[in-house]
Amino acid sequence: MPAAATPDRLVRAVEMMGLGPADRVLEIGCGRGAAVALVCERLAGGTITAIDRSHTATAAAKERNAAAVAAGTAVLHTTALEDAAFEDGAFDRVFAVNVNLFWVRSPARELGLISRWLAPGGRLHLFWQAPGEAKAAEIAVKVPPAVTAEGFHVETVAASPLVHVQARRS
Repeated sequence: MPAAATPDRLVRAVEMMGLGPADRVLEIGCGRGAAVALVCERLAGGTITAIDRSHTATAAAKERNAAAVAAGTAVLHTTALEDAAFEDGAFDRVFAVNVNLFWVRSPARELGLISRWLAPGGRLHLFWQAPGEAKAAEIAVKVPPAVTAEGFHVETVAASPLVHVQARRS
């Protein structure tokens, strides 16, 4: 059976992050691993760690990215963000695509964890493919204050065609 086409939102998100070949990346909510595969294509010496709550999703992601997992370029864990345990400063980039917790409620706890896990100067990238301009605008207004409240410096807010909030760890 042929692999499913990679969603355009994931292609755009990975392009927008401007990853370096040696970056240490964390993806929150990796699903079936499509973005993991895209990130691995850009790495040479870097790594991606990806988490998802769903065992089914991470199993599919491991299968999809079997060569990268075997090479140690990709590491996948079945865990919720709030239950994950990583070393302080372990990542240069942290990203999530369509993970609603960052705008539907206070993400203070999760952003506190991410802040610890990011290396100094590391960047957080939050993306959404919103269903319409009004929802995109709502997300673009709600997320930056929540991110700033947890000590991040918001560098970019874009609402079209993909909502993107980029913030640097202070």
